[in-house]
Amino acid sequence: MNAPAKLNELMPQTVEFTLDGRAVQAFEGESILQAAERHGVEIPRLCYKEGMRPDGNCRSCVVELKGERVLAPSCCRHVTAGMEVQATSERALKSQRMVVEMLLSDMPDAGYKWIDAGVAEARSPLPLAGEGGGEGQSVGQHGELSDWAQRLGVQVRPALKALRREQPAADNSHPAMAVNLDACIQCNRCVRACREEQVNDVIGYALRGANSKIVFDFDDPMGDSTCVACGECVQACPTGALMPKSHIGSQQVDRQVDSVCPFCGVGCLITYNIKDEKIVSVDGRDGPANHGRLCVKGRFGFDYAHHPQRLTQPLIRKPGVPKGFDDAPRPGDWHDVFREASWEEALELAAGKLKDLRDTHGNKALAGFGSAKGSNEEAYLFQKLVRTGFRSNNVDHCTRLCHASSVAALLEGVGSGAVSNQVNDVEHADLIFVIGSNPTANHPVAATWMKNAAKRGAKIVLADPRVTDIGRHAWRTLQFKADTDVAMLNALIHAVIDEGLVDEAFVRDRASNFEALRENVKGYSPEAMAPICGIPAETLREVARAFATAKGAMVLWGMGISQHVHGTDNARCLIALVTVTGQIGKPGSGLHPLRGQNNVQGASDAGLIPMMFPNYQRVDEPGAHAWFENFWGMPLDEKPGYTVVEIMHKALAPDSDPHKIRGMYIMGENPAMSDPDLNHARHALASLEHLVVQDIFMTETAWLADVVLPASAWPEKTGTVSNTDRMVQLGKRALNPPGDAKPDLWIIQQIAQRMGLSWNYEGEESGVAAVYEEMRQAMHAAISGISWERLQRESSVTYPCLSADDPGQPTVFIDTFPTADGRVKLVPADIIPADERPDVQYPFVLITGRQLEHWHTGSMTRRATVLDALEPMATASMNQGDLDALGLQAGDVITIRSRRGEVAIHVRRDDGTPKGTVFVPFAYYEAAANLMTNAALDPLGKIPEFKYCAVQVLPGGMPMAAAGYGTGAVSAPR
Repeated sequence: MNAPAKLNELMPQTVEFTLDGRAVQAFEGESILQAAERHGVEIPRLCYKEGMRPDGNCRSCVVELKGERVLAPSCCRHVTAGMEVQATSERALKSQRMVVEMLLSDMPDAGYKWIDAGVAEARSPLPLAGEGGGEGQSVGQHGELSDWAQRLGVQVRPALKALRREQPAADNSHPAMAVNLDACIQCNRCVRACREEQVNDVIGYALRGANSKIVFDFDDPMGDSTCVACGECVQACPTGALMPKSHIGSQQVDRQVDSVCPFCGVGCLITYNIKDEKIVSVDGRDGPANHGRLCVKGRFGFDYAHHPQRLTQPLIRKPGVPKGFDDAPRPGDWHDVFREASWEEALELAAGKLKDLRDTHGNKALAGFGSAKGSNEEAYLFQKLVRTGFRSNNVDHCTRLCHASSVAALLEGVGSGAVSNQVNDVEHADLIFVIGSNPTANHPVAATWMKNAAKRGAKIVLADPRVTDIGRHAWRTLQFKADTDVAMLNALIHAVIDEGLVDEAFVRDRASNFEALRENVKGYSPEAMAPICGIPAETLREVARAFATAKGAMVLWGMGISQHVHGTDNARCLIALVTVTGQIGKPGSGLHPLRGQNNVQGASDAGLIPMMFPNYQRVDEPGAHAWFENFWGMPLDEKPGYTVVEIMHKALAPDSDPHKIRGMYIMGENPAMSDPDLNHARHALASLEHLVVQDIFMTETAWLADVVLPASAWPEKTGTVSNTDRMVQLGKRALNPPGDAKPDLWIIQQIAQRMGLSWNYEGEESGVAAVYEEMRQAMHAAISGISWERLQRESSVTYPCLSADDPGQPTVFIDTFPTADGRVKLVPADIIPADERPDVQYPFVLITGRQLEHWHTGSMTRRATVLDALEPMATASMNQGDLDALGLQAGDVITIRSRRGEVAIHVRRDDGTPKGTVFVPFAYYEAAANLMTNAALDPLGKIPEFKYCAVQVLPGGMPMAAAGYGTGAVSAPR
């Protein structure tokens, strides 16, 4: 087939029809409503919403069709060739107005602002809400319903008002959302949003006739239901029957600003609604990663930016005040420890002391931690400061604690640390293999694409020591014993080879070292590994067959894979599994390590890691080293720097060590909460001769600083971030920083200038653009086609993108791999046990992780009113069998102790947590999980073993106070 013929085959076919007397075209399969709207004819709709399945149950969108006796709902009738449609005929308009009037007549009056709607017989132009004029009956402001009433010139007759049915009382039981079914028109959009888009299955439609209504679970109050507060129902509701509590009353806002969600790596596009210089609500935008969907953090976690504990003035530690690393910080009461200072004084002290340490003790005396919560531009400029100003490569950020081992294995095996396919490519997968990840809690919107795929027939395989919520949708659950990942994965590879399911052509043409892999897995049969990993051999073989024979099989993993001393080996096994089955380089297949924070991918791309320049060019590779020396115009360190954990060790090194770390600059990171073995990490930070911390709150790390610089929160800055899908996305400033807080990019430049660098990226937005364009040159091979102007125009562009007209490549490795020989390098892996195993004294295994409502170290989410109200208290999860054996009940206090530290914490029942295991989230200072975790490192990825250490569980203890962090009332653990 020639190219034009192939192009014509891919183009949507069109059909001719008549619309209001005009001959027009529609795409095949298009609804009347969609086609009419494309041709400039707006038809009212209330139960229909773009992206949802059309139901046609409100009948406000009815039109006349020639030859048909009754009016037809235009949202769910497809256009056919020769169809004659009258959308604005007298009969159609009369019916549309009647439906809208009847629905409006049943709306509540009290508490709403009334306006004069006027009478508008003409359909065009359509007035916006609030633009009515003339004489007429007033109508209430009920969202889309009021909009359409005004556009149609609807008048509500008093007789209809008299027929209003009695409605239930409002339900205000949920911390985030108000339910007022008096305003419900039973359009069912909330039901479809909850059950079909988010697949949370909370909202239903109950009873019949005049008694029919929307219900939550078994007609529970919303606050007592299983609602996860994604707010999709609020965004879908056309009348205000479901509303965010922060936006009750007038719906008018001063302005709307488009941005990107500042939490997980999914990178949902959002719109901030601003009123009186505060964010009052957040809407999901139709971005390529989320298509309007959000989770509880993205929708309701915004008011941390307005928290009274925001830092608003530079602070300097008072003379003689010691750094008590074991003392609880007082984020709202720091006056005994710090004094306020001018920016000039604070910057001179911050940079001056760093410069003195460098000049006195050499280039290895300083280190910097950048942030995965800031922008690409900040990450790029920060690592450039460390390399050119500190004159070493001692720069790192939290990717070292998340996916360093995944990236190490990917760079080694496929030549790229980025994902091969985007999350929503699961739409094209027959099998979705989720391992070491809890996507419904950590990447909720990404989880919706997986659940959508399962509903249409895809098989989800959940492989994890814990059975999490995604297990409800799984075809098979592989609940393997913690720390046996390699045993289980090698067994799957063995089964593929043993049963003749290898994609021979793919391995022959596109892989190397297959024979070594084949030889290595001979001893890893499912039958031999079943007792080790705890999964029956036949189940392992069944999953291996399904994976190998699927049209598309996709692997998604999280920190359950990476945070082990054998994390790199775990990822090597996943690379081998997709390679031997040919499940990479095509739609619905491939490898996807789910990134945890909003800019972990971008910060790594920008070079915020000690062994890599931007775009993963090794600092010790002569060609890359020479290029950056020329590009930045100064000599650079030729050796890789120290990683996060290594820097902490070097901070406690003896004075005789020439590489002892004596000073640090930390921007937006909180290692005093996020590092393993926190007593050691906090001791290291407190021992520094000079510590400069740049942040928005007095974090645990800032409490140990000599100088604290007040920075800008995400809604207060313009910049780009790169999500887990390789999308470079633009966020725009919605607010000004409070008080005398400054943009992070300005602060970095001020430090650089005082350390002898002549930087001058001028202007609020022009400066950001200038840094971006410089970064684009440094990352030419990935984002050369994504200009600043293009980002302003398109908001989101996928890389690799090499020219201005390149749409970006959502799927990579289609023809070749970016390795030296263009092939996947298969690396065999053997069982390496965890650094620390359970024993008689410490019989339990501790697993740490995130939870839905909180994120990272809690510095933002625990200051968000709704999020803190939903999860105000630290809890540990154990199964009922272990609780019974210890004589415990849910809600009791326990003490969890490792060889490094202990916490007292309330316990909650979770039967998905296996016997002999305890799960603790790491967002709570008062029960900091990392006091107990092990700092042992993966030898290649140099990531700590957060996911496995030995602990003992003892009844009783005294939980620590929350140090003034939370905003909500403490409730009993579930």
